Amino acid sequence: MNQVMTERRLRQETREYRGTGGTSEEGRSLGFEPAFLDTETDLIHASCFADGRPAPFHLLDGLPHELVLARGLDDRVVTVKASVISGFVRHGRFYTRDEAASLASAEPPCLTFA
Repeated sequence: MNQVMTERRLRQETREYRGTGGTSEEGRSLGFEPAFLDTETDLIHASCFADGRPAPFHLLDGLPHELVLARGLDDRVVTVKASVISGFVRHGRFYTRDEAASLASAEPPCLTFA
């Protein structure tokens, strides 16, 4: 059974995927943007701040109301549906963290010239 998605779970995933290419910071250079997939509807939702601006990391606050199960006293999203998973979008396609990490390990590193 899937667990509900929380900020705590997002932090745990980030720790687990650090160094693999499966985090927002590491995937950015490969064109991966943080996003969420609702596996019930197959709809992809970009990670956004509550005001709709794109977030550079996974953030629950910008997800649609229909995915939100609970909010805190400060109105921040605390929990979303268990059908929501974190991952990335690149060229319009959703990638799980595992898929992004796998691609990151296969991609040649970018070269920087002085």
